[in-house]
Amino acid sequence: MNLDELLAEFEGLEHRLADPSVHSDQHKARALGKRYAELTPIVQAYREYTQVGEDLGTARELAGEDETFALEAEELGRRQGELEERLRRLLIPRDPSDDKNILMEIKAGEGGEESALFAGDLLRMYLRYAERVGWGAEIVDAQHSDLGGYKDVTVAIKGKGPEGVWSRLKYEGGVHRVQRVPVTESQGRIHTSAAGVLVIPEAEEVEVQVDPNDLRIDVFRSSGPGGQSVNTTDSAVRITHIPSGIVVSCQNEKSQLQNKEQAMRILRARLLAAAQEQADAAAAAERKSQVRTVDRSERIRTYNFPENRISDHRVGFKAYNLDQVLDGDLSAVIQALVDADLAEKLAAHS
Repeated sequence: MNLDELLAEFEGLEHRLADPSVHSDQHKARALGKRYAELTPIVQAYREYTQVGEDLGTARELAGEDETFALEAEELGRRQGELEERLRRLLIPRDPSDDKNILMEIKAGEGGEESALFAGDLLRMYLRYAERVGWGAEIVDAQHSDLGGYKDVTVAIKGKGPEGVWSRLKYEGGVHRVQRVPVTESQGRIHTSAAGVLVIPEAEEVEVQVDPNDLRIDVFRSSGPGGQSVNTTDSAVRITHIPSGIVVSCQNEKSQLQNKEQAMRILRARLLAAAQEQADAAAAAERKSQVRTVDRSERIRTYNFPENRISDHRVGFKAYNLDQVLDGDLSAVIQALVDADLAEKLAAHS
């Protein structure tokens, strides 16, 4: 879509949003408002670029008569170049999921109990990061390990503002490797283990319609901690989506109804991710980087405790503040990934 088409769409949205009847359908009004908000910075930048271009033409015409206009033309030329680059960036196709909340699953891999403890460290890191940037987070399902780590844990992270949670945390999917002396190691030797992270955008109910006839729902006794009532009643829920074969289980809540609601929430997100993978080759390529099998050789990032070093192998990022990163100070490494992604897209559209 070229700029003229975007401007025409923007003006059409302005007229539609000014119509009171549109707001009787909240979902429709929200969708129109979202698109209007997406186009607003592009239109503003284009209008400013056009105005600067007109002013530049006038200044150049008058530059021969007055040196002041020559200086002004020079400044306007610089401004025009800045606005052109800004427009180029704004016109790069957006990831349609960038403003979405996410579900993140952290799964222990090779390394046994030490890997489960590291999965717990990663969970704490993401929870602290969410707290730092003002997002909300809740654990929706968890399988604990004997020493207090996690065999598998799913957390929902929600945020508000111009940057959605997916836009920042979508790069976290993959295998995370840790190098340290485990608490179970008596000889002081450094071990390497790994945990896997899967990040998927959370789906709204209107985005994914699930036919109840396509579901097989089983209930069973919860095996995790959570109180006597949890372990003595069939409160855990396993939902199988028959057409896709996707299986989701949840046992973290006390009631069967709550576990079913959480399981449906995860199922909708996984179905949406699966649909996007099939429909969008770019999305499929992006998600291929999220390694499902937790193999230490297929790592995206290494956390080296003896050197207090964090390394992201995809962009060559390296820093020696691992203790701060694990306490939620993830901004620098995430920004490095965002910048690399933008540079790649700019190169592809140049």
